[in-house]
Amino acid sequence: MREEIMLRKMCSGDAAGLEALMERYIPYVSAIVWNILRTSMTPEDAEEVVSDVFLAAWNQAADIKSGYAKAWLGAVARNKAKSKLRGMGRELPLEEDVLELPDENTPVTAAEKAEERKLVRRAVDQLGEPDREIFLRHYYYAESVEEISHGMHLNESTVKTKLRRGRMRLKTILLRWGVA
Repeated sequence: MREEIMLRKMCSGDAAGLEALMERYIPYVSAIVWNILRTSMTPEDAEEVVSDVFLAAWNQAADIKSGYAKAWLGAVARNKAKSKLRGMGRELPLEEDVLELPDENTPVTAAEKAEERKLVRRAVDQLGEPDREIFLRHYYYAESVEEISHGMHLNESTVKTKLRRGRMRLKTILLRWGVA
């Protein structure tokens, strides 16, 4: 079933659309959730987060644009998994949170935060390919080095090196722009 049809069915209340969406994307959403939660939670907790992602898709089907369901689900999965960790008093290691801006008790307005996020995204875009794809797959979609290596047909050591160099380049760019 095409994504457009799945979303249309979901918007009209037809559960077949959700079933098709789940059939297509459960492995993807599960991988994101599991890579974030890792050993911090039980498999049942991870399954609950995955279920919450698809419940959000069902409830917000009208907000999902055809052709962008995978990206939408990935973002929701990442946010829900991180929220689950925070709810249990746990945080991701710093390197896993590299694309998140500090949310400390600083008087930063929503507009300032939005501008900082925009600058971070621009900096990531400047990494160029394949570095940009590797960086996003690891830090945004929570893919492991092994998964990226397999999916992009690269050596694991190459992926690790590109991630390290990407972090250094990103830091340099952000410092130059006065963000970091």
